[in-house]
Amino acid sequence: MNTVKLGFTGISVSRLCLGAMYFGTRNDEATSFKLLDRYVEAGGFFIDTANIYAHWVEGFKGYESEKLLGRWMKQRKNRSKLVIATKVGFEIPFYGVPRGLKPRLIEQECEKSLQNLGVDYIDLYYAHRDDLNTPMEETLSAFDRLVKAGKVRTIGASNFMAWRLEEARWVSQTHGWSEYCCVQQRYTYLRPKPGASFDPQLSVNDDLLAYCQRRPITLLAYSALLSGAYTRADREIPEQYQGADSQARLAALHKVAQERGVTVNQAILAWMLHSDPFVLPLIAASSEAQLAENIQALDIALSQEEMAFLNQAGG
Repeated sequence: MNTVKLGFTGISVSRLCLGAMYFGTRNDEATSFKLLDRYVEAGGFFIDTANIYAHWVEGFKGYESEKLLGRWMKQRKNRSKLVIATKVGFEIPFYGVPRGLKPRLIEQECEKSLQNLGVDYIDLYYAHRDDLNTPMEETLSAFDRLVKAGKVRTIGASNFMAWRLEEARWVSQTHGWSEYCCVQQRYTYLRPKPGASFDPQLSVNDDLLAYCQRRPITLLAYSALLSGAYTRADREIPEQYQGADSQARLAALHKVAQERGVTVNQAILAWMLHSDPFVLPLIAASSEAQLAENIQALDIALSQEEMAFLNQAGG
């Protein structure tokens, strides 16, 4: 699996990031370990989790994904070969963890994540959701202290608007603090219809795409495949994506996939990997077959004509 640099950091990461949201909850330990092993065997080493994963699954409380990754890394003795990302900012009701990015909360949750993962440092620590009620200076100073203490290598943002990223960049540069090197946002081939809301998540928009083209910041995409809605008869395309251009874009997607002899999901991932700005997809899987399908998207080299056709579909 080829690598790319994460923003301006010089840190190399895999071109596909493995999302571990349901490892330890919907995916039991044995299945999760197999998926992690297969990903690493394919050359991947960039793994994404969060402190909240996955407290909303019945019978679970939060931190399960981090703890499972910790057990896996301990057994495999492979921590030094991996880039591990986790996040802070959403609430964890059972443990009384509030939503927000106040300094004390960031520092407390970082310590918990380090313990859960069984590591001395976190490679990439995200602000999981913007906090408009806490001064940006307070949030970024807390992240910077963690970096200077060697507990975090670099920081990222998730569910942020472009203007807030630029504000954060200015604050960090003014004070000589660590800067957000990447942004992880909801993004897929279908475009949200005007006015669509994913609250508390934010979807990529034209402003963010333009921002990532002009700044040395990597764009990562979550929910790229809409949890199987593109291909599964039992899952409808989310209402937010059922806009005036949706059918035209779906038709274009299916045409390219059919002509290429690849799956629709693979075509979506290939489209992202060939996009400008470059998009680094998060992939998720509940089976080895799903994981293999996703990884094989790396072998698809879309032409300029195919990219133009996909980009222009729907007007």
